[in-house]
Amino acid sequence: MTKKKAKITALNEKEGVPQPKSISEKVASTLKKRRKKVPSTSDLIKGVLIKDKTSLSRAITLVESTTINHQKQARKIIETCLPYANKSIRIGITGVPGVGKSTFIEQFGKLIIKNNLSLAVLAVDPSSSISGGSIMGDKTRMEDLVKETNAFIRPSASGNSLGGVARNTREAIVLCEAAGYDIILIETVGVGQSEIVVHSMTDFFLLLKLAGAGDELQGIKRGIIEMADSILINKADGDNITAAKLAKTEFNRALHLYPDKGNSWTPKTLTCSALHNIGISDIWILIQKYISITKESGYFQKKRNEQNKYWMLQTIENSLKREFYNHPKIKEELKKQLVLIEDNKVTPFGAADYLLTIDD
Repeated sequence: MTKKKAKITALNEKEGVPQPKSISEKVASTLKKRRKKVPSTSDLIKGVLIKDKTSLSRAITLVESTTINHQKQARKIIETCLPYANKSIRIGITGVPGVGKSTFIEQFGKLIIKNNLSLAVLAVDPSSSISGGSIMGDKTRMEDLVKETNAFIRPSASGNSLGGVARNTREAIVLCEAAGYDIILIETVGVGQSEIVVHSMTDFFLLLKLAGAGDELQGIKRGIIEMADSILINKADGDNITAAKLAKTEFNRALHLYPDKGNSWTPKTLTCSALHNIGISDIWILIQKYISITKESGYFQKKRNEQNKYWMLQTIENSLKREFYNHPKIKEELKKQLVLIEDNKVTPFGAADYLLTIDD
């Protein structure tokens, strides 16, 4: 009886080519050592103070961690680095998606570096509610700037807690300042509450706008414009130049109607084309003028002092809230009160009063 030939198929497994032992074992051993070697707190502090980007990134990661041991380590790093901070200029940048923030920051950043200054970009990056990952992906959008030796870019996904990312960004500013970065840019997407947070931790707040594109944020537009120290009409190029000039005039008129900020500064509107690198130097000159005026009047330091007090109170509130909800008895009673509310046996206010009176 003749044997049937084996059916030839692309699904048959073939034995692969073995890796040379000398190479694979060496690489595996090196990677294993790297994974095991966790920098000590003192090593990270030393690294941050000599502007080592890896140490700075690791220190910020510790700040962002919710692990108790990491939080203790981060607190020690922040406390040690604090005396070396407060020497930078903090600039907040916001604008609706598509306004050209990334292109502007890249051009603006390159200008800063050409002026022999160093730059750190911290992005309050919105995150996907599904995957939890960052949406903006700043490092992929600033290809030239990320290659610069004197530039550091760090996105922070906000997740579901803007308060958490606000604190993380605030402490990341301290670390970047301790590392010696002259200019700190804090970027946020212009979709709501994040503008207030970024405004509360910056010296100069810049609002990027588009001419003739309409405004989908009518409800919060007034609040954002009130916070702005300058409005920048981007994409003022090609057929859009006339519309940009008209928008500039209209915004300048409108800005004079807003209440005085008490800092001897009237917000101004400028135009630029980040894509063609036109008008970028004008906004840098304006920022320098603003810093000079506010430092001379004493408003610069006064604002920073007020921001420090604000963040102290915010930290207390966040800590009290966290301790309250993590209390074992509160956790148990909260579930019961939620059921009672659903059954219409207690009002939300009565349930809240009861939970707040629970003793240890």
